[in-house]
Amino acid sequence: CGYDQIPGTSYHPLDGILGLGRGKSSIVSQLQSQGLVRNVVGHCLSGRGGGFLFFGDGLYDSSHVTWTSMSQEFTKYYSPGSAELHFGGKATGIKNLIVIFDSGSSYTYLNSQAYQALTLLLKKELSGRSLKEAPEDQTLPLCWKGRKPFRSVHDAKKYFKTSLGLAFANSGRRKTQFELHPEAYLIISNKGNVCLGILNGTQVGLQNLNVIGDISMQDRMVVYDNEKQVIGWSPANCDRLPRFKSAYYM
Repeated sequence: CGYDQIPGTSYHPLDGILGLGRGKSSIVSQLQSQGLVRNVVGHCLSGRGGGFLFFGDGLYDSSHVTWTSMSQEFTKYYSPGSAELHFGGKATGIKNLIVIFDSGSSYTYLNSQAYQALTLLLKKELSGRSLKEAPEDQTLPLCWKGRKPFRSVHDAKKYFKTSLGLAFANSGRRKTQFELHPEAYLIISNKGNVCLGILNGTQVGLQNLNVIGDISMQDRMVVYDNEKQVIGWSPANCDRLPRFKSAYYM
């Protein structure tokens, strides 16, 4: 619990912090030490809002999950280590991106080098199409407007046909790729423009860290298995709880 609360008890005081990290003090580690669940935590965030958080391994079929190893170097985070940026299924040459999964971040962040490379590739892909940059829209740093306002990402995705990806080197030459389809990196602003939900992390103080945030984890079950030291993900309907083995969820 939070004993020393700042700014104090007068304005939205904290009741405490639910720790979900890799350390022994996290709630899932404590549940595991009491023999209640395996040391596994996961979440499923719906693109329509809502979703669920769960402890233990009872809500997913491991054989249907794409797994990658947790980094043994960056143990403060849920990190698969270094990755290479892919665009349209091809390597871009932007390598050694230290990636972390962070459900506390609304957007996805790339370091300055990767961000600049990505925006150049996107602008090149969009050249000649009926989208124009909309610098007057301050919703996010990079927005485009169409011939008429967009109502949803589905309306705009026909212009963004190229998928993005982060390829993690697990062991040897084998790589696991976390793919980002348009729904995982675009939003529609209240002006009806389509905006890039991947931001420059270096500009906001993340230095060389690259963050996979909520926008890129929508409609996927993401699993952090602290016993096997792996992170996994699979497409899912996050609007309803799956029926499988026993688990604790909220």
